[in-house]
Amino acid sequence: MLRPLILASTSRYRAALLERFGLRFNTASPAVDETDQPGETALARAARLSDAKAEAVAAQYPEAVIIGGDQVAASGGTVLHKPGNAGRCREQLSLLSASTAEFLTACTVRCVAADLRLSHVDTTRVTFRTLSDGEIARYVEREQPFDCAGGFKAEALGITLFARMDSEDPTAIVGLPLIWLAGALRAAGFVLP
Repeated sequence: MLRPLILASTSRYRAALLERFGLRFNTASPAVDETDQPGETALARAARLSDAKAEAVAAQYPEAVIIGGDQVAASGGTVLHKPGNAGRCREQLSLLSASTAEFLTACTVRCVAADLRLSHVDTTRVTFRTLSDGEIARYVEREQPFDCAGGFKAEALGITLFARMDSEDPTAIVGLPLIWLAGALRAAGFVLP
C-alpha cells in the first residue's frame, strides 16, 4: 500500500526540491517552536528541529509518510539565522566574506503506522571569497535572499559569492538532501525512479 506523502514544511525551496522526484505530495505547516536551546550545537539544533517537524505532522497524519527538514548555518560557532531584511543580510555576508561556514541540513522521514523513523544530517562547507561592500550590496539588492539561512541562494546568483563548496549532496544546501531522501523514501515503499 502506497501511503500519502506529506512534506512538513511551508518552504517553497523544499517543495521545489521534492517535486524533482515526480511523486504526489501535500504540504503541512509543522508549527514547531524554533527557539534556540541554550548550549545547543548547530548540528543538534538542525536534527532536533527536523525530528520535531516530522513528529508534529505525523501526530496529525499517522498513516502518512512525513518528511521533516531543517537547515542551520553556522560560522565560527555563531548560528546564522534567516536575515529577514537587507541590512541584516549585508551584515551576515560581510561576516562570511573570506571565511568558511557550515550548513547542516537535517531530514527526517517518519510514519507512525509503519513504525518508520529515519534521520540524516548532511554537512555542506561553503568557503566564501573575499567580498567587497559593493559586491554584497549589489547581490542583496538583486537577489533579496532574506528568507535563506546565511543570506544567500546557492541555487541562484549566490553561487558567485563562493570560492568553493564541499558536500556529499549538492541539493542539501538548498534545503533537502535528495540523495539520502531518495533512499529513505524507497525504504518507505516509494518507487524512485
